[in-house]
Amino acid sequence: MIIGVPKEIKNNENRVGLTPAGVAELRKHGHTLLVQHTAGEGSGFSDDEYKSAGATILSTIAEVYGQAEMIIKVKEPIAEEYPLIKENQLLFTYFHFASGEELTHAMIERKAICLAYETVELKNRALPLLIPMSEVAGRMAPQEGAKYLEKPLKGRGILLGGVPGVKPANVLILGGGVVGTQAAKVAAGLGAQVTIMDVSLTRLRELDDFMPKNVVTQYSNEYNIREAIKTADLIVGAVLIPGAKAPHLITRDMLKTMRPGTVVVDVAVDQGGCIETCHPTTHENPTFIIDDVVHYCVANMPGAVPYTSTLALTNATLPYAVKLANQGWQEACRRDEALRLGLNVVHGEVVYQGVADAWGLPMVNVETVLELAAV
Repeated sequence: MIIGVPKEIKNNENRVGLTPAGVAELRKHGHTLLVQHTAGEGSGFSDDEYKSAGATILSTIAEVYGQAEMIIKVKEPIAEEYPLIKENQLLFTYFHFASGEELTHAMIERKAICLAYETVELKNRALPLLIPMSEVAGRMAPQEGAKYLEKPLKGRGILLGGVPGVKPANVLILGGGVVGTQAAKVAAGLGAQVTIMDVSLTRLRELDDFMPKNVVTQYSNEYNIREAIKTADLIVGAVLIPGAKAPHLITRDMLKTMRPGTVVVDVAVDQGGCIETCHPTTHENPTFIIDDVVHYCVANMPGAVPYTSTLALTNATLPYAVKLANQGWQEACRRDEALRLGLNVVHGEVVYQGVADAWGLPMVNVETVLELAAV
């Protein structure tokens, strides 16, 4: 198979879809790798490293899309990439369709095969291709929150861990999954007083068993959230419904009950956000203020630490990329249920329920699409 790795062109996105090690592994299986010039530069990988691994370096993104049967990248295509995508071309990347109506319709129109990292799902409900970036974003959230709590950046002027004789900051984390767990570990390690909310009592019991004493758990409902935000200094939104929009747990009216300078970091913003007032921002302009509350809503947080992120992502995606390349996407998805759940849009048809529900679109059963593709 001919596999293309384009350079990411989203604002301040420095990650790349494959490391040189990933290229070498796919070459070992007999596949052709086309890497765009300087695609890995932001992550610390040179063209020479990709050449040594067996890749062919192409000058432009148009050449990569034009020749490749499968595209491996990090973030969803943006508008200037839409015309480059070919019918029947396999795109293996993060899509987050449920928060991008324009993107959804563009991929339907291009009739590509869109296999989304974020909805590849194991039988135990784990999301193996989302976990590594959730771990990165979760660990970054308290770091970014601590920075924007500083007064020159319009925060409350509070040190997350306090000092002897002065209480630490109160950190509220909405969601006890991968992002929430990692955020709690880092915030607690910095000395903050942390509360994690979740709707699963089973998960709260698990967290209670291994979290340090400065982390407490609380059942998540509207009443408890409304009370907790009144005294929170930093709030981390860490709610995920796979492939669907995140629910708004903090609404616009709730902001007025928060103290001026409170910081919210909505890690769920790439799925629509769990804080109603959040909208995607960039590393270039990461924050905005509403009702004196500082909103940090960067949709590609791991892009700020691209070396770590690219290595972690390739570790997770490579085994699936090898399956897709070796077997073809149809056969790979027939054999592997987790990969099959990654299919979101195929040949102009929506095949994932969360995407169909988000935009009121008809859904075709993925098994029907796979049968037709085999004909």
